[in-house]
Amino acid sequence: MQERDFAVAAAVIAALDQPAILVGADDRVLALNPPAAATLPALRVGVQIALALRAPDVLDALADSRRAGEPRQIHWRERVPVERVFAVRVAPLDVAPPGVVALTFADLTAERRLEQMRSDFIANASHELRTPLASLLGFIETLQGPARDDAAARARFLTIMHEQARRMARLVDDLLSLSRIEQRLHLRPEAPVDLAMVLREIAAALAPLAQARGVVVDIRADPAIVAGDRDELMRVAENLVENALKYGVREDDPAPRIELSAGRADGEAFLIVRDFGPGVAAEHLPRLTERFYRVDAGKSRAQGGTGLGLALVKHIIARHGGRLAIDSHPGQGATFRVTIPARP
Repeated sequence: MQERDFAVAAAVIAALDQPAILVGADDRVLALNPPAAATLPALRVGVQIALALRAPDVLDALADSRRAGEPRQIHWRERVPVERVFAVRVAPLDVAPPGVVALTFADLTAERRLEQMRSDFIANASHELRTPLASLLGFIETLQGPARDDAAARARFLTIMHEQARRMARLVDDLLSLSRIEQRLHLRPEAPVDLAMVLREIAAALAPLAQARGVVVDIRADPAIVAGDRDELMRVAENLVENALKYGVREDDPAPRIELSAGRADGEAFLIVRDFGPGVAAEHLPRLTERFYRVDAGKSRAQGGTGLGLALVKHIIARHGGRLAIDSHPGQGATFRVTIPARP
């Protein structure tokens, strides 16, 4: 092989869209492409790879591959500044100068996170269903045994069993809705929908809940037309307003209220739900839209929550090309702002 073959190899490395490095027989970096420079900033041409890449597994694979004259592949987990996982392939090249080895790094981080999310989702869903199921089975066994002839216990147990069954039905419904939305994330809806009308309809539908809790609902809604799916946007407004009524009211507030607004500004339509309740601490805000994440699990379950409401909201807004912003401080309430590109 000739020196020009090494130049060709370096050119191929430079053309790859994943991080790639050429290392010489003395373990110095001979060439690296821009993705490698971005992923491993300490790498420099002419620098010993062991000084720039603190990964014993990768270095061992490099030495083993050069010694055996055969490719090697390992998985390497980088933990700083953020955790990432790479499939590293090490392969000796038959070029001059001799001893050149190519390393390529395939980033598996997103794939591993998706696998973890799926695993967590199944585990959480199973846990959420197991609790009401166990409760139902326990009450049924009691009604079949000790409380068979106890009319008062039967009435009390049947009420609780009804609530548990409704909770499971809501959970299954939310799971199915989330699955359908995820399958259609890449399909943008096109029908004209007025966010102001959506907000007014949801406020009217939830008026009995607001009255039962003594909450005054202030609405200021101007026309805000977007290209959307009306049923999905109704679901967004319903979840946000219902959350405000259930969790956005302080027990010591003599005149609880929430504010609902919709309108258009700077080419975007917005829908805002604001409460004046206990608020949410800063450490919880980034996780509020995660599946099954609850700030207060006990209170959420007592209110009939499934832990999927804000996850549904996030996915629906993403399908509409919009954004969800959450602003809250303890003791100062919370504001949920939905922004979607306005329809001309």
